[in-house]
Amino acid sequence: MTTCCDPRGVFVAVVVLVACGGGAAKTAPLDDLRPLVVTGTWVERRPDASGDVVPVEVTGEIWTAAFQRRIDETKRLEIPARGDPYYLDGPLVLPSGTTLVAEPRAEIRLVPGTGTCLVRNEHVVGFGDRPVPADCRPDTDITIEGGVWTTLATAPGESNGNTRGHSSRQEPVPGCHGVILLHNVRWVTVRDVTIRESRPFGVHLGNVRDFTVDGVTLDRQGRDGVHVDGPASAGIIRRVHGDSRDDPVSLTAWDWRQYSATFGPISDIVVEEITGAPEDRPGTDAIRLLPGVKRFPDGALLDCPISNIVLRRITDIREFKLYDQPNLEVPAGTDQSERVGRLENIRFEQLLFRRPGTIEVHADTDGLVIEGVTLACDVPDTWHLLAIGPKSQTYRPHETDPSTWREIFSPDRDCTVRNVRIAGVRLAGVDRDLPLDRLVTMIEQRPNADYPRTTPKGGTGRGHWVR
Repeated sequence: MTTCCDPRGVFVAVVVLVACGGGAAKTAPLDDLRPLVVTGTWVERRPDASGDVVPVEVTGEIWTAAFQRRIDETKRLEIPARGDPYYLDGPLVLPSGTTLVAEPRAEIRLVPGTGTCLVRNEHVVGFGDRPVPADCRPDTDITIEGGVWTTLATAPGESNGNTRGHSSRQEPVPGCHGVILLHNVRWVTVRDVTIRESRPFGVHLGNVRDFTVDGVTLDRQGRDGVHVDGPASAGIIRRVHGDSRDDPVSLTAWDWRQYSATFGPISDIVVEEITGAPEDRPGTDAIRLLPGVKRFPDGALLDCPISNIVLRRITDIREFKLYDQPNLEVPAGTDQSERVGRLENIRFEQLLFRRPGTIEVHADTDGLVIEGVTLACDVPDTWHLLAIGPKSQTYRPHETDPSTWREIFSPDRDCTVRNVRIAGVRLAGVDRDLPLDRLVTMIEQRPNADYPRTTPKGGTGRGHWVR
């Protein structure tokens, strides 16, 4: 066997068998696994040339057992590119010390109706009812590199039966929701992957320390690109770009219970070189930091702050969401933070806006630095870079029935922000900073006496800036 490296840095194994007569015959990669490959036929729903979603009969090869055999035997799987996708009917399970390398154009698809992640670590554990214990035996030293990963959410509203990214088909760990799922891990790396047309989060991490996510392309992604649950620390999230109908990057120390397997503090994370969707692709273009206080079923409380976060070299993100937001997908009042969360030492550097964007803060915050912002766009007179205080907006699941309407945010809660520093915010081509009063707005909610004839409902909360 000889090992070489192509120009992209992907290692390729070439096996040469020498015949008795001195000739050579090459064995194609993965040929020895062919007896474990299963061929099946199913229906995928896809848009046609007119945009209508239509059924398409597909015959494909299911490689789950074959790939898992290679992982179990060698802890290394290399997936070459080819014209056809590799289908999986369940997740690939990676034990500690495993490396999975796919060539950039190798496409790994989930069979319709599978409803799981595509790849995960071995010992995924959930603690939705209590804090993460110290003895949960994390998996370590896992690398996933390259490949195009898709769960076949081929159009808005069409998921081909893959609406959730469960950890397994039977008895899944509650709260898991990833294409690539890494929960209860240390020293893990995800590098240069493409997440295409998927309903779960692209890369879902949680109960994680010492991690790197470097290079994620979002291609018509249906949910968050990189989603991190607490507890989490000592991580780098770098080079995320493309289009997503949710947040390209989300750090959720407290989160809605159906999307989080664990809860806890998040600290010491660098988020850098993130780019919003291109003009020809719709995207949410938001980065979320969600702290809070988790109440467990037995009444115990867990503080879930977010601290020591650097966000730098960020382009075309329209909204940085640092605010309180109750769970909208369960009955009102059944899943919300006990109070606004805490943020400490949050730093924004080198932000580029080619369309107006805002940093919105509704959390008790100590230490907020915004430095080096370029506005390469026209900004209206009402625009402010930093908004401090609670939001109010009405969710109307049944437009004509106000009894079903709910508040999306927490407009009755105050927040206090202190130790704020803003410097170097300039219009492109202008050699002077914008004045502070042009950059900051304070929000004070008031009840809307005309609700529900007019919305939103408003509230009594306000933001406090200790200067």
